[in-house]
Amino acid sequence: MELRHLRYFIAVAEELHFSRAAERVHIAQPPLSQQIQQLEAELGVELFHRKTKRQVQLTEAGRVFLREAYQLLAHLEVAIQVTQRTGRGEIGQLRVGFISPVTYDLLPGILQQFRQQFPEVELVLQELTTAEQEQALRDRRIHVGFVHLPLEDDTLNWECIQQETLIVALAQTHPLAQQERIAVQSLANEQFILFPRYLGVGLYDKIMALCQQGNFTPKVAQEAIQMQTIIGLVSAGIGIAIVPSSLQNLQRTGVVYRAIAQSTVPFAQRLRQEKAIAQKTPLIETAVVWRGEEEIPVLREFLKVVMPFPAISHLKVDD
Repeated sequence: MELRHLRYFIAVAEELHFSRAAERVHIAQPPLSQQIQQLEAELGVELFHRKTKRQVQLTEAGRVFLREAYQLLAHLEVAIQVTQRTGRGEIGQLRVGFISPVTYDLLPGILQQFRQQFPEVELVLQELTTAEQEQALRDRRIHVGFVHLPLEDDTLNWECIQQETLIVALAQTHPLAQQERIAVQSLANEQFILFPRYLGVGLYDKIMALCQQGNFTPKVAQEAIQMQTIIGLVSAGIGIAIVPSSLQNLQRTGVVYRAIAQSTVPFAQRLRQEKAIAQKTPLIETAVVWRGEEEIPVLREFLKVVMPFPAISHLKVDD
């Protein structure tokens, strides 16, 4: 039995007239009659009472088969629609990994835009470190991630979607909080709150590189895993922290954020050196990362939303 047999049968059952049914399905009447006979032979029952050569009535078996045929075609139509929508990335599940800093600027806008375009896609979000996301991608536990560069796994596809500077988070009562920009050398004797390197190699190394430009190694008073915890410890006066500029969107009572200046120089000289200073200041790069060989339709559509998303500049720190 083929799909065309069902369509031919439904046409005859609804028209109860072979000639009209043949016109409806765009074939001649004799071939249509032959197709119905083949269907009856395959089922082993009569589907129609032939009143004349052209006019017919449904048998009891025919009425039952018509009901089932309607259901079969309805299920088929649903299957076709689901398949087509899946192929277009309109439905399905997408598992997304992310580092906590992107929740303060990039990620909410991306997710909002994607949900507006694809409201029926199920998004499963997991907060993971960059290293954990690399492993999760290899293990196929997530489809896509938001990480800090660089990556250790060079087999993954990635695209840088944002660059931001490092800033200082410090207690509002700290003496350096009175300055608009803080020279990195001024931090040499401060107590730092820092996360372990294994949690974010790229960001950790950029912080260390900045301190090295000030000719010192940071004195770590306390390690913390979550950025929220780091800022909380800063508010408690435990120490200061160097964080990506997107963290200034994490407002905490008693904490202020200040831009970092390479050195304290006269205003005119600083203007002349501004471009050189900007080039020396480490930039934190945020990237979207995925496995190229697993670019499923829903991931493809997600990447279309992410890639054109405007990079957010954090070169200026507002109090």
